[in-house]
Amino acid sequence: MSRTFPFSAIVGQDDMKRAMVLTAIDARIGGVLVLGDRGTGKSTAVRALAALLPKMRVVDGCPVNSARKTDCPDWAEIGSAKIVTRPTPVVDLPLGVTEDRVTGALDIERALTRGEKAFQPGLLARANRGYLYIDEVNLLEDHIVDLLLDVAQSGENLVEREGMSIRHDARFVLVGSGNPEEGELRPQLLDRFGLSVDVTSPQDVGTRVEVMRRRDAFDRDPRSFARHWDAEDTTLREAIVAARKMLPMVETPEEILHDCAAICIALGSDGLRGELTLLRTARAEAAFEGATLIGRDHLRRVAAMALQHRLRRDPMDEAGTAARVDRIVTEVLGPRRAAAE
Repeated sequence: MSRTFPFSAIVGQDDMKRAMVLTAIDARIGGVLVLGDRGTGKSTAVRALAALLPKMRVVDGCPVNSARKTDCPDWAEIGSAKIVTRPTPVVDLPLGVTEDRVTGALDIERALTRGEKAFQPGLLARANRGYLYIDEVNLLEDHIVDLLLDVAQSGENLVEREGMSIRHDARFVLVGSGNPEEGELRPQLLDRFGLSVDVTSPQDVGTRVEVMRRRDAFDRDPRSFARHWDAEDTTLREAIVAARKMLPMVETPEEILHDCAAICIALGSDGLRGELTLLRTARAEAAFEGATLIGRDHLRRVAAMALQHRLRRDPMDEAGTAARVDRIVTEVLGPRRAAAE
C-alpha cells in the first residue's frame, strides 16, 4: 500500500498550505489555484490534503456521497438509509479526459449484458462534497473548462444524451495547479477559484536541505516517517473540525464589511466576488484562530490570496499582484501597528 507524504511535513509553502486548510474549513470560499515552478510541492500538498481531511458521513452506496437518503438521486436506486463514514474524496481530473468521463454517461456494459439503460456516474459525481483536483489546469481543453464553469455555477451536473436526462448535485472544492509559463488560464475559470497562491522554489540552503532530508527519510521508510508526523496531522485535522464548528459563531463587524468593499474598490476589482471571497476567507481564518469576531488582521493575512488573481494587469508594475494587494490594503486599513485593535 502506497503512503502519502504527510501534510504537516511539507517544508515552507505556508500560503499554499493555509489556503488549502481554509477551504477545508469553509468550502464556500471556492477552491484554490496554485501556480508556480515545477517541483515545488503543489501536487504533493494536494495528495497530502486528501489524507488530512476529516472523514464525512454519507449514505451507504450513494454514488454522489449524499449525506441523507432524501438527497440521493432517484436514478441511483439506493434502498438503504444506512449512514457510513468515509474519507472526503479528492478526485483527479486528468488532462485529455473525455466529457463522458467527467459528467457520466450511459453504462454500456449494463446495456449490452442486461439490456438496461442505466447511468454510469462520472468524476463530478465522485467529487461531490469533496475536492476536484486538476494538475496543469492551464492546459485544460476549452470544452472541459466550459463544462466545469457551468457545473460550478449551478452546483448541479445535468446529463442529457442517449434518451437519458440525469441530474445530481455536484458541489466540490476546485483545486488547480500549474506553471504559468506553460500557458495562461482563461479569465472565466481564473475568476472561479476563490483563492490563488504563488509558490516558488526556496532560495536558502537551510530550507532546501530540510526538504531533501524529509523527502529522503520518507522514501527510505514511508511508514515510519508517516508515524512520526501523525500527531501533527491529527492536531491539524482536529483544528479544522473545531474551526468548522466555530464558523457559524464568528461575527462580522460593520466596519469589516466597509473594509472589504473599500479594498476591492481601491484595487479596481471587477464584480463583487472579490469582497465576498475576502469576507468568507477572513471568517474562516478567524474561526481557525478561535476568534469570535473578524478583525482587520484577519483581512490583512488573507487579502493577497483572495484578491491577487482578480486584478487587472498593470505592465508598469513589476512588484507582482500580491505586493499590489498588500500595498493597497495598507493604504486602506493603515499600517499594521497603527491599526492594531
